[in-house]
Amino acid sequence: MTQESKQIQGRTGPWEMVLGLEVHAQVASKSKLFSGAAVGFGAGPNEQVSLVDAAMPGMLPVLNRFCVEQAVKTGLGLKAQINLKSRFDRKNYFYPDLPQGYQISQFDQPIVGEGVVTVERDDGTTFDVRIERLHLEQDAGKSLHDQDPNATYVDLNRAGTALMEIVSKPDMRTSEEAAAYVKKLRTILVYLGTCDGDMEKGNLRADVNVSVCRPGDYEKFRATGDFKHLGTRCEIKNVNSYRYIQQAIEYEARRQIEILEDGGKIDQETRLFDPNKGETRSMRSKEEAHDYRYFPDPDLLPLVLDPAWVKSIEQTLPELPDAKKARLQSQYGLSAYDAGVLIIDADRADYFEAAAKGRDAKLVANWVTNELLAKLSAAGTAFTDSPLPSSDITQLVELIENGTISSKIAKEVFEHMWAGEGRPAEIVEKRGLVQINDTGAIEKAIDDLIAGNPDKAEAVKDKPQALGWFVGQVMKATGGKANPATVNELLRKKLGVE
Repeated sequence: MTQESKQIQGRTGPWEMVLGLEVHAQVASKSKLFSGAAVGFGAGPNEQVSLVDAAMPGMLPVLNRFCVEQAVKTGLGLKAQINLKSRFDRKNYFYPDLPQGYQISQFDQPIVGEGVVTVERDDGTTFDVRIERLHLEQDAGKSLHDQDPNATYVDLNRAGTALMEIVSKPDMRTSEEAAAYVKKLRTILVYLGTCDGDMEKGNLRADVNVSVCRPGDYEKFRATGDFKHLGTRCEIKNVNSYRYIQQAIEYEARRQIEILEDGGKIDQETRLFDPNKGETRSMRSKEEAHDYRYFPDPDLLPLVLDPAWVKSIEQTLPELPDAKKARLQSQYGLSAYDAGVLIIDADRADYFEAAAKGRDAKLVANWVTNELLAKLSAAGTAFTDSPLPSSDITQLVELIENGTISSKIAKEVFEHMWAGEGRPAEIVEKRGLVQINDTGAIEKAIDDLIAGNPDKAEAVKDKPQALGWFVGQVMKATGGKANPATVNELLRKKLGVE
């Protein structure tokens, strides 16, 4: 990425944005972080609340071992430092949906330390985002302001749900990079099975820190680590779609540039993004760590992990996206682009590998990433629920490879497959779609065409590109079933085209 492509032109010259993200990922777990209450979407208000979640007097938190395991697994997947000793702290603030009056989180001793995520841009280039930390914390409940004009209702179903907060360094420089980072992070978490990545339900959401600076200042910051070279940042809370992340960043950067160019200064604050208006608005002044009066939670002992347990978790890690992409390229000869499209979803990659057994992998990848993916996306169907088993794609490609059908006829066959008419070979036979490879039949069609169009046949000698008209007419005469390669070869011979 060039220096210029990162710049935003203001009235007083160019600016650059600096972005860091705090991604909140709900831990895939059946129960909460410190209680046995169920976790799930769709329950009635306050139906999934234990006495611990409701902060009843005398109730003590008990740490969920599985949630700890999920956090460790995530840290390993992010190539991060696993801290064998960590601690839970109380983060004090008052809000109606926080019954304890504090949130149990981790402050200066998180369970996971520094890591790195390699992210692909749309043009195929990559960049690294450094992970500063991952810590476990409990979610708050939900305040409902639209149920009654005179009252706020509180639903504590989410209260106590386990979250992993994944904090990045300010390593992203454009809104596209920030969205690509969240997309990659989501893919890793879903591969690991530590978060379902459902952004619509709020199970994965991002707080986006945005600041702007003049060209060259960011490089000074990277060289020294001194934040004085960067502008004041504002945090946009709880953005839960890639599109909104980009829109919020673009709006916020422009807002800050206008203030600075008018001689104003940026107030460090927390803001919300309004997707209907496409703008951010102030929520509250940004708190610092001391404002929360963090202190160790007296009800929870420090968390000490056994190195052998961490090692055993590491040995259960699945093949992660980057490793899978490299293997698909080397094992199947796929392009980086095709492999990248396939690994976005582990089920998609598995489907491709099952379909590619013994076949032309590039051809299989084309069918999986183009026709099939388009149909499934339009229907809102996952690869695991595909109405077409992978063996159907295998058979379709086999029919193309052995010359039974052409690629053009294959598209027609695929439409019949999608309509539920059976397996590819059955459809080809039933509908009489077998490709004509009989040179005699093709020659007759060509001879008839030349005899009926002598002037066009003569013109081809001077204008070879006119051959395309003859190819089209022969295909039409044979109902699209003639082997295109044979048609081209015979036409060139008969019309004297080199």
